[in-house]
Amino acid sequence: MRWNRVLKGRLSWILTLALLVSQASAVTGGPELPNPGSAGISRDDQIKLGFQAASQVYQQIPVLPDSSPETQYIRQLGERLAATIPSQYSWPFEFHVIAQKEINAFALPGGPMFVNVGTITAATNEAELAGVMAHEMSHVYMQHSAKQAGKAQLTAGLLGLAGALIGATTGGLLGQLAQAGIQFTTQGLILKYSRADEAQADAVGAIILYKAGYNPQALADFFQKLNSAGGQPPQFLSDHPNPGNREAAIQKEIRGWPPKNYLTNEVAFDKVRQHALGVKAYTAEEIAEGAKSGEWAALNKKNGALFKAPPGVNVPAAASPAPSANTANVSLQSVLPSQRLVTADLGPVKIAHPDNWQIFPPRQQGDSLTIAPQAGLASNAVGYGVVINGVSPPRGQPMSLDELTDELIRGMQHSGGVRPVSEAQPISVAGVQGRAVAMQSISPFPDANGHQQKERDWLVTVPRRDGTVLYFVFVAPQAEFERFRPTFDNMLQSAQF
Repeated sequence: MRWNRVLKGRLSWILTLALLVSQASAVTGGPELPNPGSAGISRDDQIKLGFQAASQVYQQIPVLPDSSPETQYIRQLGERLAATIPSQYSWPFEFHVIAQKEINAFALPGGPMFVNVGTITAATNEAELAGVMAHEMSHVYMQHSAKQAGKAQLTAGLLGLAGALIGATTGGLLGQLAQAGIQFTTQGLILKYSRADEAQADAVGAIILYKAGYNPQALADFFQKLNSAGGQPPQFLSDHPNPGNREAAIQKEIRGWPPKNYLTNEVAFDKVRQHALGVKAYTAEEIAEGAKSGEWAALNKKNGALFKAPPGVNVPAAASPAPSANTANVSLQSVLPSQRLVTADLGPVKIAHPDNWQIFPPRQQGDSLTIAPQAGLASNAVGYGVVINGVSPPRGQPMSLDELTDELIRGMQHSGGVRPVSEAQPISVAGVQGRAVAMQSISPFPDANGHQQKERDWLVTVPRRDGTVLYFVFVAPQAEFERFRPTFDNMLQSAQF
């Protein structure tokens, strides 16, 4: 059963809208960039985290090579914008283009920025495209992600707690990114900004646009275009919470700025936009599917789209135990649990596991943590072992444990091909009343005769004080599940929150 990404969602929260950007002074007669302040993560660590994450984009998402007209154009445009930032506050900005149809862009801590092909083709003029990039650049300039980490705000969405659990004990990249409000998915890196952050990025982005010679009204125009597009909102708006009438706020911000002879570069823009319309681009769903098989890493290598960190930035390769690609029948001896249990501290939960089973951290933010024998894993599937993750009510809505358990089951049925075979039953885990549900799917491993066999997936959900729910899925082929049941029971009995 594939347990990495059976649900998607986001925590929802309400924050006070505040524009924190200083107004233009009478001395300069024009707007000045505010002091970005300090963050809870050092400059060097922000750069390291951002560029490590950027290197993973090249493994999970189709990226255009540096030699492409789109990348060359975006790089020149980005460098013009970055030149407006005082050197003491600047970052080693890098600019890349993703071969994705949806309208989106994101910038990582330290400076790496990615712009979708769909954003280039959706813009009406260069100023609108520059506005999107200036907005993203502002998040880096103001160190919004790092400041979130300073507040210890874990903002992982549905199924996003696993990265935080691992990070709490290992201090690894995924945990640090989770604490910085960064969720890595096969559709992109999603930075969880507050509405106040969004308002500030709008205002700072308008200043960057103005100082670079573009009409800052273009930023408001682009947001207005996205809002009035109709149908499902663009991915860009989904990832960037609306601070409330942002077009009016931007217009109010820029109203008193001295007029300029604004830049126009429509010949270059029209040329690259026309070329981008002919570029092979993929939907978010296609990218998610391709990431599972490693298609994009191979395609990027073939096309010469190779990640290169800027001089002086050391980006160690992110390593994680890789499951076996073997999907042939495995011997029972290679997956049976040891009688000796060892305790692992995963942060919010401690749990004992057989000493011959390994802990496999999530390979990217949003994936599950797995405790299993190496032979019990096949590609992106778990055939023997335990999957641990977390879920929270969508959009911050209060939900009971039963409601949230039902919602989790429905998501698994829809995305993972699993179905319940029993009603939810009460179960006590570490003195906390949870729910247990027997479920069934197809095992990634055939039976001894090479035939497809059913899998038993025992779901256990446990509520936490913050309204989220920690859940465990104990996995084994149905014919062998009872042999593993005592170990699964012992693991649950050992859990401490």
